[in-house]
Amino acid sequence: MINVTQTFLPPQNEYQSILERVWKSKWLTNRGELVRELEAKIQDSMHIKNCLIMNNGTIPLQLALKLLGNGGEIITTPFSYVATTSSIIWESCTPVFVDIDPIYWTIDPYKIEAAITPKTTCILATHVFGNVCEIKAIEEIAKKYNLQTIYDAAHCFGVSYKGQSVFSFGDVSTCSFHATKVFHTGEGGMICAQNDELFHHIYYSHNFGHNGPEAFYGVGINGKISELNAAMGLAVWPYFDEIVSRRKEIVETYLTLLADVNLQFISLRVGLDWNYSYFPVVFESEDVLNRVMQDLNKQDIFPRRYFYPSLNTLSYIDGQSCPIAEDISKRVLCLPLYHGLALTQVRSISKIVIDSIC
Repeated sequence: MINVTQTFLPPQNEYQSILERVWKSKWLTNRGELVRELEAKIQDSMHIKNCLIMNNGTIPLQLALKLLGNGGEIITTPFSYVATTSSIIWESCTPVFVDIDPIYWTIDPYKIEAAITPKTTCILATHVFGNVCEIKAIEEIAKKYNLQTIYDAAHCFGVSYKGQSVFSFGDVSTCSFHATKVFHTGEGGMICAQNDELFHHIYYSHNFGHNGPEAFYGVGINGKISELNAAMGLAVWPYFDEIVSRRKEIVETYLTLLADVNLQFISLRVGLDWNYSYFPVVFESEDVLNRVMQDLNKQDIFPRRYFYPSLNTLSYIDGQSCPIAEDISKRVLCLPLYHGLALTQVRSISKIVIDSIC
């Protein structure tokens, strides 16, 4: 069976070797040495500051919205994973959807101003499939209207834009370290904030509001990650370049094999150093997509409809019309892509896609 993704697992003995440090310290959570070591590696390698690892990729979004959203309207994209929208609603804010760019699939910044009202507090934009938003335009708008910018960079570990880590942009950037991601800790996530005061607020908010063992700055939740998860991240860390290189080889093979088929591929922004996080293709119609999926499924191959449905159409949301996102979400499919996928399998998948379309 070939799934859309498969978790990269480092050699078990290497993971166990790191776990021996946990058994020795008997420190399993509450920001042990492994968590702090992984944070230091990330900050040093990406030249970023104020990086905080958490227990998943959704809690960072919720914390950012709790601290910056102020119960207001959040301008956001309908083309993302559901956590982007559900976090807004969970934190008692209101999502206001703005349609996406038809080429890059990220939020269209030239439609944002029309959606701003006196209740708007933040722009929450997603770097889709690791492809960055039009950052300069978004941040100019945010500055003009005194809005906060939050980037959902769940897919962006290792991505840089114009020579800077993508986590360097915005008031807050978040990432996912879920097992399906290019870099993972089994389950986990990360938040980065440029402002030291804001980061301090985030820091104590993710640990029940603690200011030392017996005092509290304010209300908080439990967003801490365990040493066991951090150990997985440290075991995966040495293989990251190899993982990205292998995924690049697979993506380039797909692009070569599918070059003459009626498909739209992701268009990456100039200046982007991509991490090959996903391989999305857009078909001519939803009928064609469904036919391709059925033919792949018959061969025990299971791609995934990221991102479907368009989030503005969710049943519990009174969303604004976003015709471009609604159209693309019906026609986009992510083909299998992971470190262990053989090129022979890529050729088999591509042949089924071609035969199904033609």
